Amino acid sequence: MKNDLFLRALKGETVNRPPVWMMRQAGRYLPEFMEIKAKYDFFTRCQTPELASEITVQPIRRYGMDAAILFSDILVIPQAMNIEVQMKPNFGPYLPNPVRSQKDVDNVIVPDVKEELNYVYEAIKVTKEKLNDEIPLIGFAGSPWTILCYCVQGQGSKNFDKAKEFCFTNPIAAHQLLQKITDTTIAYLKEKVKAGCNAVQVFDSWGGMLSPVDYQEFSWQYIQQIIDALKDDAPVIAFGKGCWFALSEMAKSGAAALGVDWTCSPKNARYLTGGNITLQGNFDPTRLFSPPAEIKKMVHQMINEFGKDKYIVNLGHGILPNIGLDNAKAFIDAVKEYGN
Repeated sequence: MKNDLFLRALKGETVNRPPVWMMRQAGRYLPEFMEIKAKYDFFTRCQTPELASEITVQPIRRYGMDAAILFSDILVIPQAMNIEVQMKPNFGPYLPNPVRSQKDVDNVIVPDVKEELNYVYEAIKVTKEKLNDEIPLIGFAGSPWTILCYCVQGQGSKNFDKAKEFCFTNPIAAHQLLQKITDTTIAYLKEKVKAGCNAVQVFDSWGGMLSPVDYQEFSWQYIQQIIDALKDDAPVIAFGKGCWFALSEMAKSGAAALGVDWTCSPKNARYLTGGNITLQGNFDPTRLFSPPAEIKKMVHQMINEFGKDKYIVNLGHGILPNIGLDNAKAFIDAVKEYGN
C-alpha cells in the first residue's frame, strides 16, 4: 500500500505525522455528493455499488485523506434482518414497525449476510479498484445497542426513551434482539474484510445515553463480542460517543484503536486508556466553522496534546453538512503540514 500511515498508526508504530480522515467524509458537505443526491434516493445510493464507490472516493480526490471509509449506512443491518427502514427527507431514518415486544423480536431474523448485503461487498470491490491500493479502506457497522435504539424507537431521538424502556421492562427480549444484531454484524463485518476492507469501525453513536452500569450490560458486552470475532481478521476501531466513562474498559478489549469525542480532553483520554492504545479523534465538528487559520492552529495543538504516535486525527463525530470546503481542507492540510 502506497500510503499505509493509517494502518501503521493502528499498529502503534512510530510515524512522522499522524494519519487523518474524517467521520462522514463521504457526504453532504461536498457539492459533487449533492449532485448524486439530487438524482438518487438514499438507499439507492447505498445499494448501487458504482454510486457507493464513487461517493467513497470523492473526498479522497478532493483532499487526499489517509484512509477512505465506505459510503453506506448502519441501518442496512436491520433492513437485512427483516425490519423495514425508510430514509425520509428532512426527517432521517423512519421504521414504520418498531420492535416493541417479544413477538416482534421473534420475527427478527439473522439473515444470510452474503445474500442480503451482497451490494455492500460489491461496492467494496469497485472502491478498491478505484483506490488502486493508494490508501486503506475502512468498513463500518453500528453497535448493537445503537441499532436497537432505532429498531425500538422507530426514528432518531434526543433520549431514546422507548428503547431504554424496552430494555428495562423486557430485558430478556432486549438481550435476544441485541444478540441477533451482534451475530448479524459479526458475519457482515467478516464479509467486508474478505471483500477488501483493511480495518473496521464500530460506531456506538448512542452509547452515551446509558449509565456506566447499563452501558456494560446493554452495549459494551456486545461490542466486545464483535472485537473478539474480528480482531484476528482486521484492526477494529471502537467509537462510543459520550462513553468516556468506559474508556479504561475499552482499552483492555483487544480493539486496535478507540475513538474519542470532543467532550474528553486528549490528556484524560490517554490517562483513562493507560497510554498504550491508539486513539482517534476528537476535534469538535462544529469547530470547523472557525476560520481556516484558527482550525490549523487548533489541529496542531490537538496533535501535540495526543502525541503524534498511536494517534489518528479525526473529528469527535461526523462532519456537518454545512461546513465550508476550505475549512475541511484546512483540517486535512494542518495534519499533512504537521512537523514540517
